[in-house]
Amino acid sequence: MANQNVLSGIQLNRGLLVGGVVLTGVGAVLGVAGAVMVSVSIASAGRSWVRQLDTPPSQLASRKLQDAKAASMAGWEVWRAQQGSSN
Repeated sequence: MANQNVLSGIQLNRGLLVGGVVLTGVGAVLGVAGAVMVSVSIASAGRSWVRQLDTPPSQLASRKLQDAKAASMAGWEVWRAQQGSSN
């Protein structure tokens, strides 16, 4: 009973409490370290995948944007032609 303190009728085993806090802290540190390792691994794999691509993603996005603009303008011109012919 020497390791136990009495606080307002609650008896705490101080050794067990300190052990639990220490293990929780160690677990949190290990969890953060594992998450960092996973993130670094995924980022590294992503960078190597991008380097292997024939066309860089920025060029691909630019080309798709130009295609979308051209399709939009073509659709607009067709719509205006139909509106003009119906009047």
